[in-house]
Amino acid sequence: MESNINTPKDINDTEKPLKLNGTTSGRVDINVLKSKLQKDESAELKKNILILSVLVLFLASLGIYLSL
Repeated sequence: MESNINTPKDINDTEKPLKLNGTTSGRVDINVLKSKLQKDESAELKKNILILSVLVLFLASLGIYLSL
């Protein structure tokens, strides 16, 4: 009775994960840069809206308090 047991030595070159041996050029995808910039700007906009709404709420409550 002979059984075929798979060992790491049985793996063919085509089954191994791809490894890039060459160096990459210094290029960056413009869409990746645009998405990162849009994400940062969105976070900053949310922060600014929050600060503005707190300021407006404070001024409104101060105005109501002073009018009484």
